[in-house]
Amino acid sequence: MIKAGDLNRRITLQSRITAQDDGGRPSVAWADVVTVSAEVQDMLPSRGERIAEGLNVANRPCRIRIRYREGVSPDMRVLYRGRTLRIVSMPAELGHREGLEFMAEELTVEGQEP
Repeated sequence: MIKAGDLNRRITLQSRITAQDDGGRPSVAWADVVTVSAEVQDMLPSRGERIAEGLNVANRPCRIRIRYREGVSPDMRVLYRGRTLRIVSMPAELGHREGLEFMAEELTVEGQEP
């Protein structure tokens, strides 16, 4: 179902880790889980722009397909070509454990980092 030639991009899946700083306050960081080959399809930009609470928010959604692997969840995020994307859907199994497909999006507010 997934052809090797279609997996022509590299993405890194990251998982959130929570620790405590020196003052005992919770601190959130992201740790690399795995770097894999993927197929990344950006959705049309015109469908991703909207006005949210008076701010221009650019929502850059994309569809990502990877070979099947356990543990991929919406609690993770994806690094791809300098972009940080949050997974916004439960990964769907393709075939019989042949691959996974999920939606991810990068949210940016003008003048701010995602």
